[in-house]
Amino acid sequence: MNGVSLDVMPGERRLIIGPNGAGKTTLFNLITGDLKRDAGAIRLFGDEVSRLKPHERAHRGLARTYQIITLFPKDSLEHNLVLSLLGLSKSRWDVFRPLVRYAGLNEESLRVLKRVGLEHLAERSIGEVSYGEKRRLEIAMALAQKPRLLLLDEPFAGLSREERAAMKDLIAGIPREVTVVMIEHDMDTALDLAERITVLHYGSVIVEGTRAEVVADPKT
Repeated sequence: MNGVSLDVMPGERRLIIGPNGAGKTTLFNLITGDLKRDAGAIRLFGDEVSRLKPHERAHRGLARTYQIITLFPKDSLEHNLVLSLLGLSKSRWDVFRPLVRYAGLNEESLRVLKRVGLEHLAERSIGEVSYGEKRRLEIAMALAQKPRLLLLDEPFAGLSREERAAMKDLIAGIPREVTVVMIEHDMDTALDLAERITVLHYGSVIVEGTRAEVVADPKT
């Protein structure tokens, strides 16, 4: 990254765009702590978090999805969600403890699955559901953590027209208490969700503004 400064207001819907290699996912990795910064500062909700580990930033209210879906393929949708919830829970995972013993987390996972329209697939294994359903599950896992800031890395990638429509409705329905920053190449869909747009090129911000401002800028 090259001197990137990104300020996002609470409740905002921000879109990050740019060509492949522009640094979009790298920026997300710096925000989450998956990559260490060389300079500058990273603040979440006004607090300096540059020295915090990824799980510590998650406990501060940060959640994300990834370009490549990261799920446990042989486990059920419900089990994947329970594991996600355990990551922020005071409880510890015990491989010898039956899943039903995590009653509170099971109830919460079913509530979140219903929120994203997947409750009827709760007991299906990941290998038995469609790619679009896996994408929705990944967002469900992030939302289950009750984040204040949600980073979505190409949530529409690889989806059919019908799946994109369902995903668009899901993202549009995320409450305003959650700030959403999204990387996306599907401009027709993503621009309808964004209030402000940041354009990256070779690790630098070249344009930032509303949709009209970005479209009118000669650099784009």
